Amino acid sequence: MKQTKHRFQPKFLLHGADYNYEQWLDYPDILAEDFRLMQEAHCNVMNVGIFAWAMLEPAEGLYQFDWLDRLLDSLHGNGIQAILATPSGAKPPWMSQAYPEIRRVDEYGRREPHRQRHNHCPTSPVYRQKVRQINTLLAERYGAHPALLMWHVSNEYNAHGCHCDLCYAAFREWLRNRYGSLDALNHAWWTTFWSHRYTDWSQIEPVDISIHGLMLDWQRFNSDQVLDFFLAEIEPLRASTPEVPLTTNFMRPDVGLDYWRFAEHVDVVAWDSYPRWHSQPEEWPVGVETAFYHDLHRSYKKQPFLLMESTPSVTNWQGISRPKKPNMHLLSAMQAVAHGADGVQYFQWRQSRGGEEKFHGAVVSHINGRHTRVFQDVQNVGACLAQLSPATAVSPQAEVALLYDFQNEWALQLAQLQRSEEKLYQERCIAHYQSFWQMGIPVDLISSAATDLSPYRLIIAPMLYMLRDGIAERLETFVRQGGTLILTYLSGLVDTSDLCFIGSSPLRPLLGLWVEQTDVLFAHDVQTMALEADNELGLTGSYPVTHYADIVHMETAVPVARYGHDYYAGQAALTVNQLGDGCCYYIAGRPDGRFLLDFYAALGKKLGLARTLQAPLPLGVTAQRRRHSDQATLFLMNFHSGSQIIELDSDVYTDAMTQEQLNGRVELEPFGVCVLYPDRKESLQ
Repeated sequence: MKQTKHRFQPKFLLHGADYNYEQWLDYPDILAEDFRLMQEAHCNVMNVGIFAWAMLEPAEGLYQFDWLDRLLDSLHGNGIQAILATPSGAKPPWMSQAYPEIRRVDEYGRREPHRQRHNHCPTSPVYRQKVRQINTLLAERYGAHPALLMWHVSNEYNAHGCHCDLCYAAFREWLRNRYGSLDALNHAWWTTFWSHRYTDWSQIEPVDISIHGLMLDWQRFNSDQVLDFFLAEIEPLRASTPEVPLTTNFMRPDVGLDYWRFAEHVDVVAWDSYPRWHSQPEEWPVGVETAFYHDLHRSYKKQPFLLMESTPSVTNWQGISRPKKPNMHLLSAMQAVAHGADGVQYFQWRQSRGGEEKFHGAVVSHINGRHTRVFQDVQNVGACLAQLSPATAVSPQAEVALLYDFQNEWALQLAQLQRSEEKLYQERCIAHYQSFWQMGIPVDLISSAATDLSPYRLIIAPMLYMLRDGIAERLETFVRQGGTLILTYLSGLVDTSDLCFIGSSPLRPLLGLWVEQTDVLFAHDVQTMALEADNELGLTGSYPVTHYADIVHMETAVPVARYGHDYYAGQAALTVNQLGDGCCYYIAGRPDGRFLLDFYAALGKKLGLARTLQAPLPLGVTAQRRRHSDQATLFLMNFHSGSQIIELDSDVYTDAMTQEQLNGRVELEPFGVCVLYPDRKESLQ
């Protein structure tokens, strides 16, 4: 694949918002006030032009750039840079009317009306041509503008799929390239089941959920087709402004895109983060989930990322969204920076007066002005980011990797298992990640396509249901060369075409066992696993097991824990298999978070995994480091509604905000964050 041209390295941490200047052209007093307030909020960047196509081209071939000229000139005059968007995320109504083919078709063959956004056909040559035209004009007009910092390509791509004739033809061509022949395709999809065997390519329509291989490939195609659209969209930008970096804003892994592939083609990963703070009795579970997604976006390129969208207050689309409590906005902003963000930005700068998001939170609300707690919270974040500007590099090299694979999740979602409720792939990945978050041990996320596993000492691959080509061999090599691998139930069941393995799984040599059967548990069923006496990890006691429980036959593996009851009582529930210089653990059931923390704490001690702080951290408090040059910035974050005392190492630290010297311990207030510089230089990997 073609690689990107730049690595985006800002000289300061970015602070800004989506600014819909074009919504306020009839309100010159408000526009003038906006630039004053941006200065007060310590904003140094604005995302502009998003969804502005109808204002840029109000009729076909009639362009109006004067308002955008004034906007960029005003930003530059106020010392603020612009991340300029291309407008493809929302086409104007005249275009939908003039060119019906650009509108998506649903799975029942109905062409959708013009409505909402992100509703274009990604295959349409007409739409691609229109996008190229407007992007070329933007690049030629603004490529050398002193305000331009970066291109923001479209907005929040998704792969929900279009069922028009153009997309079906492209899908069939994609299948020809993948399989070569109908015979190969029929075998890969096992179409003799229910007499679905295809005899002509034209018979293939991706609407039959009973053929899992078909629907999995349709998801892959949709992801690839959106990526192809993106690559076509950036061509005029790369041609006219090769020196200007570009990005597009990713989201959580629920929009049908394989972001591992997308990330190869952006200069910096950016994403939109909207945690549901205050939605649970304790705040730290939301903190864990948010940290996981931050680390995922850092891991795509193993580079710093941008927090492109967040809310300074509330959302209007989550059902219930509470205002952030005191300190929470600073804590959530610093959490992003701690995990690798080089900027914190918001949707939106000023609340819209009408439309879908008129009640979505903003830096400047309908009541206007600077005299709100939200505006003052944003001011505080901006001031803090300005003081942290040197810390713009990634975390120290992680020793732990967690394998998170989009295509594995798609296949697992399609699978009709004996327990198809609450498969919870993302949630279980986060559950394993949580233990390291609590211990202050950094974690990279990797995909099944990762080829170099050598930087890691421990790899965790929860629910690796689908084995994509080569992953079993790479994991075996990793273990034989001294690595420690964790695998779990629902692993190694199907190949990359979603065909079940016959005889035994390719993971069998790694596991040193084979799985005969899986017991699945209703909500009222709770299995247990009891640790073997004198096991190698020094663990004791018994832990609950829910949802799934594999019944295994041991070969070279040895038991570490055994099931407590039912007809398979006494059989292995946790095993370890020595292979070469390393070992592979198998967790045969779904344990709770208490087990995972105890297990990974013992394993971390055995492997000598480095912690950010040596002293144990209270539950709900986490510690992260970022490096710059030969020094590391320490972030201490309290996701509790009460104060917490943190024991520091023996070093003397300087508080980045107050410049006070600290040693021994730090008290974090409720939802408090402390950013510390060590008073000695550190040798980092």
